[in-house]
Amino acid sequence: MGIALTMQEYLEDNHLAYDLAKHRKTATSAMTAQASHVPGGCLAKGVVLKWDEGYLLAVLPASRHVDIDKVGRIVGGPVFLANEDEASALFPDCDTGAVPILGVPYRVACVVDDHLEERQDVYFEGGDHRTLVHLDGNDFSRLMYGMPHASICA
Repeated sequence: MGIALTMQEYLEDNHLAYDLAKHRKTATSAMTAQASHVPGGCLAKGVVLKWDEGYLLAVLPASRHVDIDKVGRIVGGPVFLANEDEASALFPDCDTGAVPILGVPYRVACVVDDHLEERQDVYFEGGDHRTLVHLDGNDFSRLMYGMPHASICA
């Protein structure tokens, strides 16, 4: 598959240069970082959460875990992990479990962890379990401009 069409169009519409890197199929973001030789702090992952207003995409380093209590304090109510079926329904052009980090093109609210700030390079799943998208850190910051940023890791 490679990069999902929704993500590709969004990156191109925002005039962002990106590279794609193939890796062996992996089941977790930690395994993806290892297989692709990318530091876990530079690999961004998306975690889908449920809350009263619908769904929320938490974007954080692959080497960290989301703290749902911290996210709950940010949004002003309890949040819960969404199940795989719920997450897949939000991103129909992505493989099951390959949650993107881009909420805007999928109309999903997003919160970005502070640990991704100031990275020179950021990588993320392209919509399958075999392709990484690479962005310059400044382009990633530009892409996430206007999104709430906070410390959301455990």
